[in-house]
Amino acid sequence: MIEQDVEIGALELVSGEVIPNVVQQVTRYGREPLPDGSNVVFVPHALSGSSRVLEWWGGIAGTGALFDVAEWCVVGVNALGGCYGSTGPSSLASDGQRWGPRFPVVTVADMVEAQRRALKAVGIERFAVVISGSLGGQQTLQWARAHDELVDHAIVVGTFDHLRAQGIAQNGVAREAIRLDPRFKGGWYDEPPADGLRLSRAIATLTYKSEDLFERRYANRADRAGGDPTRTLDARFDVEGYLAHQGDVFVKRFDANSYLVLTRAMDLFDLRGHERPAGRTRLTFVGIEGDQLYSPQFVWSCAARWAEAGWDSSYRHLPSDHGHDGFLAHPESLAALLRDSVIRDRVVEQCSGSA
Repeated sequence: MIEQDVEIGALELVSGEVIPNVVQQVTRYGREPLPDGSNVVFVPHALSGSSRVLEWWGGIAGTGALFDVAEWCVVGVNALGGCYGSTGPSSLASDGQRWGPRFPVVTVADMVEAQRRALKAVGIERFAVVISGSLGGQQTLQWARAHDELVDHAIVVGTFDHLRAQGIAQNGVAREAIRLDPRFKGGWYDEPPADGLRLSRAIATLTYKSEDLFERRYANRADRAGGDPTRTLDARFDVEGYLAHQGDVFVKRFDANSYLVLTRAMDLFDLRGHERPAGRTRLTFVGIEGDQLYSPQFVWSCAARWAEAGWDSSYRHLPSDHGHDGFLAHPESLAALLRDSVIRDRVVEQCSGSA
């Protein structure tokens, strides 16, 4: 693994605001990138991910995985506004103080432009594949739309070209949970607003998991950690204990201001009407069974809409009992679903190279 902080200078955002001295954390695994990008797979991350792709998507990228690091150069970049190395609310501004709530609104387009400049600085300008899910899938589609000349194949998993009102509403309620925590202090906290962040994670998890999974795993059983909900109102059901545990884990590893910034970027993403003119990137959309955040029916509709606009666009369906989180919970199943498509890419590249 090679990891480096790449300075890309000042970045003008879609809003017109400028972030000076932007840093992007870039992580690379596997082979050296070829000049034509034919062995490079770029993996932007979802909301709580990082540039360290193998730490959160090992079934897709890694030794013996779909994108085997013995053959591929796998690259990740921590998203602008994140909290794992790239410039974000917890970074220092030019006045030497944390950005905090002063950090501007960023869009998925801003994230992609920052990534493009950072990757170009380390010698990577073209990609055989860009692949990811959720917020990472939004970035993947933005790469294809904005830079189709640089991306051969974009695999957009568990998302489509906009976030529907229900998803925006759920993100808004999760953000409000953070803001209502007294320790949030308008974003100027030294101690994390843990209660608000836990609650926001619980709200989000309700959209990430399927009802069938919750019923099978937890039903209406009492919390395995103890307590009897038939006797006291403070006692938990097992599913409540699960949500509390997920919240505790999340508080230890994520920044509340970054949560606000990245979820707003998800809300703002909307490429409807921007399918034309058709680009050269091949698009594969993957819908996930039981996904409550990005219903597979709308993923299919998006794939069809881009195909009608002239793009080489197709749809695949991932069976899962996890819902939206299926792309993370079942990476081997996703890899099997995509393997023939990736092999096709390699055969085409090898034939082109020998022509």
